[in-house]
Amino acid sequence: MRVSKLMFTGIILLFYNFCNSQNSVKNSDFWNHVRFGGGIGLGFTNNGFNGSISPSAIYQFTDQLAAGTSLNFNYSKFNDNKFLAYGGSVLSLYNPIPQLQLSTEYEQLRINRTIATSTNSISDNYWLPAFFIGAGYSTRNITVGLRYDLLFNEQKSIYANALMPFVRVYF
Repeated sequence: MRVSKLMFTGIILLFYNFCNSQNSVKNSDFWNHVRFGGGIGLGFTNNGFNGSISPSAIYQFTDQLAAGTSLNFNYSKFNDNKFLAYGGSVLSLYNPIPQLQLSTEYEQLRINRTIATSTNSISDNYWLPAFFIGAGYSTRNITVGLRYDLLFNEQKSIYANALMPFVRVYF
């Protein structure tokens, strides 16, 4: 008899917790503040090209402030040198006015590069950090702007230069 009372009490407690958790999920507006999207980036010089795509998710804390994470994929080609990079980043977005978006982004990439020499090619693999500050013009869900890599290293960076245009879209 005692075991059945314990089982009954346990089932009631589980049912109660299940009902409460369902109710709190309905009342929670977490997912109403999550926005999905990402960005694309292009960089050109007279001897090279850099392209990137970055799907991401951000949490909109207020109408002005958001933060999130992103996956990154980059490809670059300068003369006969090729770079392929992948990794992730964390970013923050701040809109002091609706049309202006300021951003910071810390990115960590795994770089696979092939450097052509006159006799052969050299392959190299390494991790590379980047820290961007940026500004852009926002209209609805789209922001177009420029970002600057404060950690730019001309010898190792996958980017053509420290200044890079971007387009971000979030829904």
